[in-house]
Amino acid sequence: MAARSCRFLYSSSSSPIATTSPLLSPTPSAATRRKLLLSSTCGTIASAAAASAMEGQGAPAAPGGKGSAIVVVDSHLHVWASPQQAAERYPYFPGQEPPIRGDVDLLLQCMDEAGVDGALIVQPINHMFDHSLVTSVLKKYPSKFIGCCLANPADDGSGIKQLEHLIVQEKYRAVRFNPNLWPSGQKMTNEVGRSLFAKAGELGAPVGIMVMKGISTYIQEIEELCTDYPKTTVIFDHMAFCKPPMNIEEEKAFTSFLELSRFPQIYVKYSALFRISREAYPYEDTSQLLSRVISSYGANRIMWGSDFPFVVPECGYKGAKEAISHVAGKIPVSSSDLEWILGKTVTQLFQGAWVSA
Repeated sequence: MAARSCRFLYSSSSSPIATTSPLLSPTPSAATRRKLLLSSTCGTIASAAAASAMEGQGAPAAPGGKGSAIVVVDSHLHVWASPQQAAERYPYFPGQEPPIRGDVDLLLQCMDEAGVDGALIVQPINHMFDHSLVTSVLKKYPSKFIGCCLANPADDGSGIKQLEHLIVQEKYRAVRFNPNLWPSGQKMTNEVGRSLFAKAGELGAPVGIMVMKGISTYIQEIEELCTDYPKTTVIFDHMAFCKPPMNIEEEKAFTSFLELSRFPQIYVKYSALFRISREAYPYEDTSQLLSRVISSYGANRIMWGSDFPFVVPECGYKGAKEAISHVAGKIPVSSSDLEWILGKTVTQLFQGAWVSA
């Protein structure tokens, strides 16, 4: 019954605007989508994928869940309004209507099924700078979720006051930098960007950076910001979008990402494996990425994230969690390091969160 309840549905808007927008992460391949959309539940998807990919391979059991001493926390996911909520109170940003379900009821069902104790909710582009929907979720489930707001880099500097309000008054714990939202031709190191970055450090809020165009595009900006503002913590979303290198340029980019570990304030999300893998579930090729990132950053600076709800039509939410233990078993990763990745890193970074987990 749990798998049946964890269902993904298309909204009344049939146009996949949100997933094709350059502000969002890329959609899965056409072949992958056709195959996965045949399944109707995240539990069904996860079970089918896991059965075919892990059969006979002796994948280690996934930690966490009821009765487990290990706290499992999802460091990267999104929630947005249902179509009814959007019509009544929490409208979508024009042109960013989501094509799949991403409401908190679905999320809670998936987390319960997978044995995930808590999560960091990242403000979705679907509501842009209107944080009212996410704020309502944080207030309703204060021991389950903390929030990462979205930085507004508008030229007039209004985003700086909004950032302070969201962190001080609404109790958000982190802020996301999306370079695609900066005014055309401007960088994250412009006056507003530097002010936002400095303010985040002043308020103790880590800055999550989504380098969708690749780490090489933003390496100089990130080095400059980390050098000038060493008190501001940085978290790279989705392993800085580095895939297993296949040529000299990709290896160079990944190496530059690893070298950023010299900044002690930088953390890494081993998240959205379907975005960084070149293979089907359970994304075994990411083991080489994970091994090298652990060697450079240490497991205590790495955290798992699902990228719900985008992960649901890929491998299912439960499948996303189970893939971590499977990939870790290929390296192998010690049980201690796996504990850091699955929850200890993020809970230590955000002290006082998930106190009831």
